[in-house]
Amino acid sequence: MNIQSWRTPAVVLACGCLIMTISFGIRAGFGLFMQPMSLEYGWGREVFSFSIALQNLMWGALGAIAGGFADRYGPGRVVAGGAICYILGLIGMAYIDTPFLMHANAGLFLGGALGGTSFGIILAVIGRTVAPEKRSLAMGVATAAGSFGQFLLLPLTQFLISRLDWHNALLVLAAVAALIIPLSLALVGNPAAVAGAKPQSMGEALQEALGEKGFHLLFWGYFVCGFHIAMLTVHLPSFVTDAGLKPEHGMTALALIGLFNVIGTFGAGWLGGRFSKKYLLSTIYLIRSALISMLVFLPLSPVTLYVFACGIGLLWLGTVPLTNGLVQQIFGMRYAAMLASIVFFGHQIGSFVGVWGAGYLYDTTGSYKLAFIASIGLGVFAAIVNLPVNEKPLTERKAIPAAA
Repeated sequence: MNIQSWRTPAVVLACGCLIMTISFGIRAGFGLFMQPMSLEYGWGREVFSFSIALQNLMWGALGAIAGGFADRYGPGRVVAGGAICYILGLIGMAYIDTPFLMHANAGLFLGGALGGTSFGIILAVIGRTVAPEKRSLAMGVATAAGSFGQFLLLPLTQFLISRLDWHNALLVLAAVAALIIPLSLALVGNPAAVAGAKPQSMGEALQEALGEKGFHLLFWGYFVCGFHIAMLTVHLPSFVTDAGLKPEHGMTALALIGLFNVIGTFGAGWLGGRFSKKYLLSTIYLIRSALISMLVFLPLSPVTLYVFACGIGLLWLGTVPLTNGLVQQIFGMRYAAMLASIVFFGHQIGSFVGVWGAGYLYDTTGSYKLAFIASIGLGVFAAIVNLPVNEKPLTERKAIPAAA
């Protein structure tokens, strides 16, 4: 029996979806730990916010390196290494007692874990495995699986914190993260064997991408996506309780975001295979700004919160299959993990600014209002910056003058 025969596209997609479910489901619940940890240690919200901001920054920086390793040595090893970092980071976070240890575990270890188990690598493997005409839809399905993890594991995380305390909750989540290791066996493969890939070194691929305007535009559009998602994931529960609602309202809102994003990311992947991806991205960012405006300028009630959550959930990670799809469409599949991970670094710089900046503004002004207003303006910026992206593959652009 050929060792590769069991790694069919369906198996690769299923295992990739399960990895995304676990990785993003655990990560989505970190905001639930802010208040119990801050109360126990007497920290302001900026300490926790900085740790999660650092986590997002390391996720992007180490994820770009991990993407390069995955393209050269195979994604399975990198994903398994990310799972080990996940386990160590969660266990270490359960026993921290100083801000430095918090930053080391929640920031460095868990940032590296996410870099090795997230979009850039998983979606590149799926993109190489499925047929090109099914690629956008398959990436939407995998991204939706990450959203389903948010819906599935957020209530579990809240239950564990309330019944076991936050220390033991993290230990249980470490055991859940360990399931990624056997799942990574399905992702073993040789990226150099991609059919139709042009002969090109990693350095040449990077130089080519950096010389393309669209690569930079996607980077900064993704910056805004990261700002929105990370700020809301970490600070929405506290924003809700500050407004006089119950913690359960914040948890329910995040769970609704995850549930509706299952629909939204699947739909974005389907639409991305039929319509211009850059116009879909611009539309998503504009509607996000409108929804955040509703949250800020209307009186906050459970109904308003849940309407916002359902609406923003439909758009939450819809940018991911579209942005990754554009990277693969423009630059090809050979170094898709590395290039998508570098673009995703822009997302994580935005995450760092959004999480830490919102915590800083809260501690200095006593309100999240300025942070939310900034996110509205950035949404408009992202809608504009995606419009000039040239969606035509570079190979086709180069072939036209050669044929002439």
